Amino acid sequence: MNECVQGDARVTVTYDRALRGEKAQLLLTDPPYCLLVRRRKGGDLRDKRQGVKIDRDPVVRFEDVRAYRKFTEEWLAKAVSCLAPGAPLVVWTNFLGKEPIVTVASALGFGALASEFIWAKGEARLGGSEHLLRVYEVALVLLRAPLPPLEHGDLPRTNSVVAGYDDDGEAGRWGSHPNHKPFRVLEPLLRAYSRPGDLVLDPFAGSGSIPAAALRLSRRAACSELDPAFATLVTRRLAAPRT
Repeated sequence: MNECVQGDARVTVTYDRALRGEKAQLLLTDPPYCLLVRRRKGGDLRDKRQGVKIDRDPVVRFEDVRAYRKFTEEWLAKAVSCLAPGAPLVVWTNFLGKEPIVTVASALGFGALASEFIWAKGEARLGGSEHLLRVYEVALVLLRAPLPPLEHGDLPRTNSVVAGYDDDGEAGRWGSHPNHKPFRVLEPLLRAYSRPGDLVLDPFAGSGSIPAAALRLSRRAACSELDPAFATLVTRRLAAPRT
């Protein structure tokens, strides 16, 4: 399955091609965030800001939160239908996207918000060894039923990590996608919510951070990406030697 299917995550055939009849044991994905269209007071679109990641293609913007909720309903219902019983949802989002995703997931039977996994994004300070934590991103962990409480001797469940955008040097190597996630951010989620040999579904592969991390940890990956150039790039990435 080490191929990224080019297709729309809102369309059933995309999942059929990616999964080839299998059911996934984990949905771990990084869909477009709830970023709203930037307009001037008169209603005209604002120009994209040069050098700003969230204004760089292929970033998607939505007219309002209702439009984002509709988008979430369209893709998440398709993805959930492709999961094995008991499979969790782990969905990256921003502040505005949390409510639509939680609401849609609950309507689909995933009413337990088990965790909000926080990535504190480090930024190196010029001329020094300090790192500033300017922003954070969140992965929502959604289950059909709450997790049981930890028992004596259980390892604590990791719910945060500090890392830079490209600590591992993989972003620049694979297209500098604005939504790149470094391996050390994805590793705790994959270890906590899947096992070696499990099939991990990612309908928004971007530059392939999630499927590549899954393969590195001896999981399998089924993924798709709307942008044809990035879909081709991800297929190349998944075929490359892993370190």
